[in-house]
Amino acid sequence: MNQKDLMIQMLSERLDEKDETITELKETINDLKDTIAGLRETLDEFQRKLFGTGSEKTKQDKKTEETVTTIVKSHKRTTRKAKATREDQYGNLPIHKEVIPLLEEDKYCPYCNSKMEYVTEMFVREELRITPAKVERIHYYQEKWQCPECRKDGDGTFAESKIPTALIPHSPASPSMVAYVAMEKIGMAMPYYRQEFLMNQLGFTLPRETMANWIIYTAENYFYLIYDRLHEELLKRDLVHADETTCQVLREKGRTAEQTSYMWLYTTGNDGLTPIVLYDYQPSRKGSCVQEFLEGFHGMVQCDGYQGYNRLEDVILVCCLAHARRKFFEAVPAARRKKLKLLDVNSDEAIEDTGIPDEEKLEQLLPAEIGLLYCNKLFYLERTLKELEAEERKQQRTILEQPVWEQFWNWLGTLHPTGGSKLGKAVNYAQNHHDTLMNYMIDGRCEISNNRAERKAKSYAVGRKAFLFHTSEAGAGASAVMYSIVETAKANNLNIFQYLYMVLLYMPDYMNSSAGIEQLMPWSEFIKEQCSGIIDVESNVPENRIPLPCR
Repeated sequence: MNQKDLMIQMLSERLDEKDETITELKETINDLKDTIAGLRETLDEFQRKLFGTGSEKTKQDKKTEETVTTIVKSHKRTTRKAKATREDQYGNLPIHKEVIPLLEEDKYCPYCNSKMEYVTEMFVREELRITPAKVERIHYYQEKWQCPECRKDGDGTFAESKIPTALIPHSPASPSMVAYVAMEKIGMAMPYYRQEFLMNQLGFTLPRETMANWIIYTAENYFYLIYDRLHEELLKRDLVHADETTCQVLREKGRTAEQTSYMWLYTTGNDGLTPIVLYDYQPSRKGSCVQEFLEGFHGMVQCDGYQGYNRLEDVILVCCLAHARRKFFEAVPAARRKKLKLLDVNSDEAIEDTGIPDEEKLEQLLPAEIGLLYCNKLFYLERTLKELEAEERKQQRTILEQPVWEQFWNWLGTLHPTGGSKLGKAVNYAQNHHDTLMNYMIDGRCEISNNRAERKAKSYAVGRKAFLFHTSEAGAGASAVMYSIVETAKANNLNIFQYLYMVLLYMPDYMNSSAGIEQLMPWSEFIKEQCSGIIDVESNVPENRIPLPCR
């Protein structure tokens, strides 16, 4: 090979090397672009969370009048919502009739000075009057009697009156007092330190430590018996919603105060039976937590896409579409999110059919917005099927929703998003949960989302925002029991305070009676009768209780 050919070969090799270098540089540039796009998305999300709103909900135009929307086959009708009457608002309150008498000097005629005769009384107006909380010290005295004839013979035959069983031994706690503290703490999210201030305003001192000890004692000794029976009933159901949220416990063996703990929650679904809501404190988010709690359950579990639920055996997982939709929502640039609406099956707000745009309009939308439209379309269809019976709903889902799902999966297969981007995460999430997202169509009682459980998690989160943390593991466990009792009472339309009071009123004497405990469950006729009206702690008191109808 001559020198000229060698030069040509060397130049050719150098050109090949340059081409490879250029190719590598292009790949590096593309990778850097992807990284920059991902970092920008992350930065936008941090800015939104730091300076914007953390909710998916978008601002809606304020309306001067509330409206109710009725969906008819051919059109939509909007009418004014009927204004609630006073009877609707105050009908359960007792009426105290106050007749204002005529002054004695006004009973004589100003013209002839004759004494007037009574004619009638006339209704003028009504007003609401409230008496702030009244606290009394109840001193129990026991009567002691002796037989006089036996006394003559030098024999002491005595009889003593029966004193009501103390709620907590050697404590001034009463059923009404502990029910009040529990209602304020759990039902109204008022921490103990605020209650301590309130009690001081009422004229006495009740330390926050004392209140905490009362709740722990009654939760462990009385309410847990109700909780355990509710748990037993929940495991017999066919459908359960599950979720979890974080909490903090300051003093727990083997853990630091900074470590994150979890409050798991489980609630029955749309099965037409008595609603049950249970909370379970656990120091971790391991799948073994839900596995142990739902041991013996063999139905359908509606949940999010957390992998820990995969440890459940002999169950059908139903993944929440709202979680998948949320990821598409987060993939939409912040500036374009403001124009988006997120539909919900159970919201009071009337919703319209968004529909799927034609190809021309689809070209003007981002992939994340298109994914959101598919999800909203499914939520809208679910809204139209809400009032149907379970079996008919299942049939209509196959007819109406199955085609939408098929379009969605076909469209999703055409996407090739950047790895690590928010759109990529949304697409991967949906594809990874392909089967479980559609499992709700197996049973008409299932729901398209897990919002039922999310709302129960919010109830605890509102309280957590106020009290911030649990001091001890015992306190966290007691809170789980008390939240379960309160939320289950609320779900069964019971007066929460009255239910807490009734359980504490009878449980000291019936804690070892299965028949007595059954009468104190939220589904018993006795509880429905006693706890469906207004608060009454005066006619049914420890020393003179209504008999518990145990058979």
